Amino acid sequence: MGFFKKIFTWWDGATLGTSLSVWRHGNKVGADSLGNVYYLSKKGDKRWVVYNGPNDASRIPPEWYSWMHHQIDGLPDESLPPPQKFQKPPKPNMTGTPGAYRPSGALEKGGQRQAASGDYQAWTPD
Repeated sequence: MGFFKKIFTWWDGATLGTSLSVWRHGNKVGADSLGNVYYLSKKGDKRWVVYNGPNDASRIPPEWYSWMHHQIDGLPDESLPPPQKFQKPPKPNMTGTPGAYRPSGALEKGGQRQAASGDYQAWTPD
């Protein structure tokens, strides 16, 4: 199943075409803490990532995002200062997953919202 999955599924990792493109046109320049691998074309004009897991752009850390979008020229390890102590590690977009934010009135949390406080007056036309 692995070979056919590489041919036909573009949403779940690198396809066969991406693998061929990496082999033929790209040079590996680095990897991030999530296991994503970054490539630079041999001409030096194109940059791309092969995700470790599902293809989701929110899984690219900020320092590699800036490199991917040509905001910095050098690699993040060389061009950027180390992260500050107060900075939290980046998290991918959790929308649609069990880890998504759910306010107290959400259906997934029982659907009970807080009672009105009495400071609201409904508008009625004259």
